[in-house]
Amino acid sequence: MAESMQLCNISDNNFEQCTKCSICTTVCPVAAVTTDYPGPKQAGPDGERYRLKDPAYYDKMLKLCLNCKRCEVACPSGVHIADIIQQARMTAGQGKRASLRDTMLANTDLLGTMANLVAPIANAALGLKPTKLVMDSMMAIDKHRTFPAYSRTKFETWYKRHAASGQEAMPHHVSYFHGCYVNYNFPKLGQDLVKLMNAVGYGVHLLDKEQCCGVALIANGLYKQAKRQGTVNATSIRRSVKEQRRTVLTTSSSCTFNLRDEYPAILDIDTSDVRDSIMLATRFIYNLVDEEEIKLIFKQDYKRRIAYHTACHMQRMGWQIYSIEMLRMIPGLDLVELEQECCGISGTYGFKKENYERSQAIGSTLFKSIEEAKVEAVATDCETCKWQIEMSTGLPVENPISILADALDVEATRRANGLK
Repeated sequence: MAESMQLCNISDNNFEQCTKCSICTTVCPVAAVTTDYPGPKQAGPDGERYRLKDPAYYDKMLKLCLNCKRCEVACPSGVHIADIIQQARMTAGQGKRASLRDTMLANTDLLGTMANLVAPIANAALGLKPTKLVMDSMMAIDKHRTFPAYSRTKFETWYKRHAASGQEAMPHHVSYFHGCYVNYNFPKLGQDLVKLMNAVGYGVHLLDKEQCCGVALIANGLYKQAKRQGTVNATSIRRSVKEQRRTVLTTSSSCTFNLRDEYPAILDIDTSDVRDSIMLATRFIYNLVDEEEIKLIFKQDYKRRIAYHTACHMQRMGWQIYSIEMLRMIPGLDLVELEQECCGISGTYGFKKENYERSQAIGSTLFKSIEEAKVEAVATDCETCKWQIEMSTGLPVENPISILADALDVEATRRANGLK
């Protein structure tokens, strides 16, 4: 049966397997809040049939797709619906130059490097009403959107100054793809990962060369730049896995999904030989605990009530169970598992003026659920979900790795794992 199904596929994304059941449309967060978007079935497989006959056929409403992948999770036939839509956007965008706004939002390395140099000034300026009004009127970045704060010191700088020299002495080793958010906005998450991994005997090393994973570049149409940067990352990851024998850990669900699945599907970068060695840190640690290779000892007086939000790309990978189960290991943590709802921001999507109201409407059900949960904080593995939830609910949002590191009894854990 599997062989006959394979033989009748004529496309990489097997759109011909679509049975027009419309289940994908029922779970689409965009279609739920606007009639402007035809839904993933029509935008994806149905539209592809027309595009095969006439490549010029293109529905401008395809730009409303969040690329959340919920349609692919729901599809009973395994059609790569979001990839079909993304590739149609790529084809339609060939030869077109991205706008200044989209270029700025997509180039996180450039923006982060400049902002880090003047972090206090940049943070203050981005929070001023006049600045927001100027960006709204001149660049169509919505005035209601709150920008994440930049750190004065990059994670890479902190690592080289305070952590690098102690990693080789550890009995085991991993590499860390930290991503732009950790490097420029929130180095503490990277510091927390180093603290946690060192406590169980794992040295954490940076890749030889790392650039932005490219998820924002893909979303904003800068595909050639995304492929250049992706090739650099793939080379560094391959060296870590093949030559240094190190698993590559991540702390961002979107970075993880991009490195593992979007590189080959969208950018035509083959990572099949190292895909299984690119792993979210919570999954890696969970496996170590489950196989009784390490022990974690938590503080007895740690008491918190936290809700866990499953990010869309986390759901697509099916890895939320690892973060949830790791958090459930903390004795004093009262964990509320939220329904799997899209927060609406989808990276840079929710920053754009034309998308802001739609973005907030998509996330409204989630925000209400968080309010009703009566928690003191929210946990999620996606940094842009963090920004959206913090802005829309007023509650702090933390990565599960930071919560685990905060609750960990480091000295007791080191002793339990035979470390001095």
